[in-house]
Amino acid sequence: GGKLIMDKRVYGVLGISSIMANWNADFSGNPKTVENGDIYGSDKALKYPMKKMWNDEGKKVLYIKSMRFSDGALIPKTLKERYEELFEVDDLKDCKDSKEVLGNLMSAVDVKNFGATFAEAKNNFSITGAVQFGQGFNKYSDASIEEQNILSPFRDGKKKEGDNGKSEEARNTTLGTKIVCDEAHYFYPFVINPLAYKEMQELGIKNSEYTQEDYENFKRTAIVSATAFATNSKEGCENEFAIFVETDAKLYLPNFTEYITFEKGEELNIINISKLSEILNEVADRIKDVEIYYNPYTTELISGINNEKRYNIVTQKEV
Repeated sequence: GGKLIMDKRVYGVLGISSIMANWNADFSGNPKTVENGDIYGSDKALKYPMKKMWNDEGKKVLYIKSMRFSDGALIPKTLKERYEELFEVDDLKDCKDSKEVLGNLMSAVDVKNFGATFAEAKNNFSITGAVQFGQGFNKYSDASIEEQNILSPFRDGKKKEGDNGKSEEARNTTLGTKIVCDEAHYFYPFVINPLAYKEMQELGIKNSEYTQEDYENFKRTAIVSATAFATNSKEGCENEFAIFVETDAKLYLPNFTEYITFEKGEELNIINISKLSEILNEVADRIKDVEIYYNPYTTELISGINNEKRYNIVTQKEV
């Protein structure tokens, strides 16, 4: 088609602040931690609000939970059912044309960005996404985890055996817990490689170019999706920082989050990327564009990248 494949790599970081919230819980309900106690968020926690936002906008999103009724019960769809619904296919088993299936997969916005593992009915594909995220480590050293007790409005209806051996009804309502982190600041590194789908293009698979339009759509969503996504545990989580560094297609740079520090100032939080500035200024001739988004109401940014453009992440206006 007439769509041009993007001719640059993009390196960046997305920063999420979480205040009295739980950005990414493990199965015990606690914020995820590595063995030494450092708090982090997985790439899934970051991708989900993006997928939810695209889904709400009516774009095609394949890897998101959707439900159907089965004998009166509400159950999640299988990947096969989701595919059939999204691409209006009667039965995936009858799709013998891998080229067509791959073309459909690449027309889903989440697959186009993040890739897919698809193993259904004789169609086995593993697509490495153009956008790759690392894990998002919390860079605020004083984060602490709080457990709140919650009183439910209901008692447990099951009868329990009392001290006298007779079954007794519960006299009080049940207790629950909500676990939050008082404050955490997660920084996720990412890289966008538009050449990830080169082989598919050579095979003539539809929708397989990663275009400037795809990148703009990713960027637009990446800057706001955490703020837009409010559930009970995620209310209090916001996009607070983003940097997008566009480079030539063959420049390989290290993980940016290693060169970022976060600390509390007297009035504002301080995000310091001056170490990153040093690296980027050394290769300035190979950098096409640098955009930084941050929240000037809460944050002081210390940087010094040649020709950087600064934007207010809330209003998206230049600072």
